[in-house]
Amino acid sequence: MQQPRRTRHDVEVEQQAGYLALVRGNVNFRRLWSGTLISLLGDWFNTIALYALIVELTGSPFALGAVFITKMLPWALASPIAGVLVDRFNRRRLMILSDLLRAVVVLGFLLVDEPSEIPLLYVLTALQVVVGAVFQPAKSASIPNITTPAELLTANALMSATWSVMLAAGAALGGFATEWLGVRAVFLIDSFSYLVSAYFIYRTSIPQQTEGNARKSVLRAAFREIVDGWGHMRRYPRIGRISFAKAVWAVGGGALVFMLTLLGEAMMPGAEAAGIGLLFAARGLGTGIGPLVARAVFLDRRRWPALLGWCIVGSGLGYALIGLVPWTYLVTAFVVAAHAASGANWVLATVMLQKRTEDRYRGRVFATEWLLVMGMESLSILAASLLLEAGTFDLRTAFLVFAVLQVGSGLLWLALVVPRERHADVIEASES
Repeated sequence: MQQPRRTRHDVEVEQQAGYLALVRGNVNFRRLWSGTLISLLGDWFNTIALYALIVELTGSPFALGAVFITKMLPWALASPIAGVLVDRFNRRRLMILSDLLRAVVVLGFLLVDEPSEIPLLYVLTALQVVVGAVFQPAKSASIPNITTPAELLTANALMSATWSVMLAAGAALGGFATEWLGVRAVFLIDSFSYLVSAYFIYRTSIPQQTEGNARKSVLRAAFREIVDGWGHMRRYPRIGRISFAKAVWAVGGGALVFMLTLLGEAMMPGAEAAGIGLLFAARGLGTGIGPLVARAVFLDRRRWPALLGWCIVGSGLGYALIGLVPWTYLVTAFVVAAHAASGANWVLATVMLQKRTEDRYRGRVFATEWLLVMGMESLSILAASLLLEAGTFDLRTAFLVFAVLQVGSGLLWLALVVPRERHADVIEASES
């Protein structure tokens, strides 16, 4: 099977649908987007409440890092199976089922109110993210099925901006809601948000090309199909290379985001949830701004591989400044800048993968990408939490060390990946 060759449509400036036209004119995207918006708001309420709860009950950097890892590592391990499910079964039904199951699971957090029950918190968190591991690749793989080529970049930019706005709003509101209403009310809000999301997706029509017989045993065929998905990425290096873009950011980025929770406590002692919420809101604002700027300015897709590397470098530089300046509210500006760069990296890499991958392989490719990202973030956070717990670094030094690591990762991308992308462009241009 031959990978479809890129055309002039892929590399030249393209006509793009406007945001308002997309939401007004595409009812299926509007419903998927609406459900995502509501559930993300609840998710960020939940996330800030969990971080505040673990700080309150343990005060341990490693215990807090374990929450981050529990949100990522099970996701990474489940992602390959999730990709098989997304490619073999109805994506709409999978997303609805995922929402309903998560609505039940998060109610279990109501049982955690003392240090001896922390293991239950980790178990429930793992269950929540394993189920969510199916939702994310199903949503990413569905967007090209419900949008036109002119709508695709706009749809991804809007989804990313929505994630960012809900992070900003949900983190800020979640921080204050946790302080004012308590964690129990926040967990109830999150559960309800999943039910609302399921309703919107239920009303969405998502056409799809499933591969093979969906009734065949997934477990029996999963290993073969996972290997086939990895093989597809190896056969087409232009897919394989871009699937690493977010993981390269995560080498230092995972630890840096984790340390924002500790910085929130340092900035606002006695109001940890509000401090964490403020910094994560700044993160959300940045990840919303970055993709919008990239969409408006960088129209030539041939420049995107280099831009991915410079975004990683820029994100690291933003965090390096956090390690150098006094920890006042000014640091939120550096968080915004760092995550404007990382947000642009995320959206551009996503669009490139969607463009380069056939529909029937798309779920496996995105699930594999999530495996790489979450696995790398988990390792990064584990290293940072152990170093801080042992007292090897103080928090300021840790920011500087992992920021330098991230800058180095971006420079390595520019040195190794960008020349290969340019060479591939020259070959394809000569063959077309």
